[in-house]
Amino acid sequence: MTAVSKVKDPTATASTLAAPMLRSLPRPDGEEGVKTELSGHSLSAELVNPFTENSWEEKITMHRDATIFHSAAWARVLVDTYGHRPCYAQMSLNGNLEALVPIMEVKSVLTRARGVCLPFSDYCAPLLFTSFAGELLSQKLQQIARERGWSYFEIRSHSTIPAAAAASESYYGHFLDLKIGWDALTSNFSSSVQRAVRKAERSGLSARIQSDEDAMATFYKLHVRTRRRHGVPPQPQSFFVNIQRHLIGAGHGFTVIVEGQKRPLAAAIFFKFGRHAIYKFGASDERWQGLRANNLAMSEGIKNLADAGAEILHFGRTEKENEGLRRFKLSWGTTEEEIRYVRFDMANGSWKHSRNSSRTFHKRFFRALPASLNKLAGAMIYPHLD
Repeated sequence: MTAVSKVKDPTATASTLAAPMLRSLPRPDGEEGVKTELSGHSLSAELVNPFTENSWEEKITMHRDATIFHSAAWARVLVDTYGHRPCYAQMSLNGNLEALVPIMEVKSVLTRARGVCLPFSDYCAPLLFTSFAGELLSQKLQQIARERGWSYFEIRSHSTIPAAAAASESYYGHFLDLKIGWDALTSNFSSSVQRAVRKAERSGLSARIQSDEDAMATFYKLHVRTRRRHGVPPQPQSFFVNIQRHLIGAGHGFTVIVEGQKRPLAAAIFFKFGRHAIYKFGASDERWQGLRANNLAMSEGIKNLADAGAEILHFGRTEKENEGLRRFKLSWGTTEEEIRYVRFDMANGSWKHSRNSSRTFHKRFFRALPASLNKLAGAMIYPHLD
C-alpha cells in the first residue's frame, strides 16, 4: 500500500466540471446506474455485483494498488458473515474505466442504512484509473447514497477525497517494503526484535505456515483469549470460518502457528493479493509471553511473504492512543503513515468533522465475562457494527 496522499482540490477545475446534470439509468437486474453529462462526455456510475460480474476480479487486478479488501473473496466473507449487501460501483467515461469502488450497504434493526468502503477493513481506497476520476468521485457517491437511502457513506482512506474534507477518524498505518530482500529486512528490525526472535528460537519454539482448517481453529481459540484480555468481544467464529473458506483456502493467505511447551502459544493471519499483503490478526497465550512467540510468528510471516514475491506488507490500522502497538509495529522497520476515514453526512450534505472514535465496549466488563459469554456478545454485537 502506498502512503496516504492528498488529491487536487476539485475546485481548481470548476470551470470544466461546473454543475453536471445527474440522472438515474435503469438496469436489467433492478439496480440503478448514475450518469453525468459532462461537456458532451458521458461519465456513468454503475452498481455491480462482484459475485456475478466475473470481470470485477479481472479489473481490480489491473490496478497496482488493489488489495485483498477490493476482492470478491473479501466481499463474500462480509456477506456470508454479516449479510451486508454489496453495492460495488464501476465508473466509466465514454466506455473507458475510470474507477472501481467497493461499498457494502450496512444496515440492521438497530441502525440506519449506510454505505461503507469497507466494513471490518483497515483501509480500502477506491481504485482510480485516471486523475480525472477523483474529481467527480464524491458527487457520484452522493448520488448513489441518495438513491440507496443511506444516512451517510464512509471511505476508509483519505487519498481519493478532496483535501478540504475533514477526517471522521484517524489511525496510524505501517507498511514494510519487502522488495529489499530478507537479509536487508532483518537488518532493519530493531535490536529488541532481533533479540526476541533469537530468544524464541533458543527456547525451542517452532513456527509453521499453515492453510488448513485446524490452524484456523487453533487461531480462534487464541483469539478469544486475547480479545477477552483486551476487554473486547471476539469476532464471531463464522467470520473466521468464512475467512478460511474464501481467502486462505483459496490461496489468498495463511496462518502462522507458533508452538512450544507442547501447546500453541501464538498465531497470526496474513492475507496476500497481487503485490500487497496485510498482517490482519494476531493472538497469543499471555501466560507464555516471555518466550516471545508473537515475534517469531511475525518474523516467519514476513519471511514467507518475501519468499512468495509480495512487495508490500501492511500492518493494518493502529488507534492513535495505542502507543504500545504502535511501537511494536515500528520495531519491524516499517514506514509510518496516517490512515484517515472520511464520512459524508447526507442530511447535512457535508463531510463530518472528527468524532469520538472511542469504542462503546466497556473493557472491564468484557474482561470479567467468561469466554463463552464473550463469544455470544461478539456474535450479537458485530452484525450491527462496521
